[in-house]
Amino acid sequence: MNSGDNILPSGNHPPRILVFDSGIGGLSVLAEIRRKTPGCDLVYALDNQAFPYGTKDEEALVVRVDAVLRALINRVAPDIVVVACNTASTVVLPRIRAHFNKPVVGVVPAIKPAALHSRSRHIGLLGTPGTVQRLYTQKLIDDFAADCTVVRVGSAELVEIAERKLRGSAPDSARLEAILAPFFATDAVDTIVLACTHFPLLLPEFQRVAPRTVHWMDSGEAIARRVESLLPAGTAALPSLPRFTAILTASNPDAESLIFGLEAFGCHRVDYLSVHH
Repeated sequence: MNSGDNILPSGNHPPRILVFDSGIGGLSVLAEIRRKTPGCDLVYALDNQAFPYGTKDEEALVVRVDAVLRALINRVAPDIVVVACNTASTVVLPRIRAHFNKPVVGVVPAIKPAALHSRSRHIGLLGTPGTVQRLYTQKLIDDFAADCTVVRVGSAELVEIAERKLRGSAPDSARLEAILAPFFATDAVDTIVLACTHFPLLLPEFQRVAPRTVHWMDSGEAIARRVESLLPAGTAALPSLPRFTAILTASNPDAESLIFGLEAFGCHRVDYLSVHH
């Protein structure tokens, strides 16, 4: 895996999509975009210097994400920016869109499709503590799931578990069972929203430890469809580019293990970007 200052080609290039998160969660969104638009030039940026976002207060988060995205856009020159983080999207999207002239696609909890899918009218909402409590999320529930009972579980620990999984550490089934237990306290919940982009990376483990079958729903496919709709006609016919570039905001011992996980996911080149605000 190579590194260097000029990681992207100049001149004509396929549509370039910047996918951004604080950690590895946005890889679940990147995977869906790659499936939908394999001919796009994908850049995955993770703000590991400020990870995790889910525990930060909103004012600090707005300042940080604004600074990081400004630096990334100057460096990458993307055609589309995807903020692949529920926490960041629910807090900073209006400000980001006001400052950038590129299309910015955010990720919000899939409450509307979950409500449309649920027959029992009992939905589980699994996210970071900030996301499940945020007023933005409550408005989604009020607007699209007002007739549903919503069981909320906020877990910062699951974010760490997903990060460790990418680095090669198998998740502890007992811990996952304990975190998911509120959804299965009765037989009512039939649909669970994965309201953090880290959580689809744990879906095989969730399905294995769940005591009964439920429908797990995330926003990755919808985001990929939105990105596809913003691309020029003919993009689908471009030659496939199965590998992607990664940018990290901190070089430290943990980043070394992270790089191995990124490489296994399809990353072929990594670089670092210093961000000050």
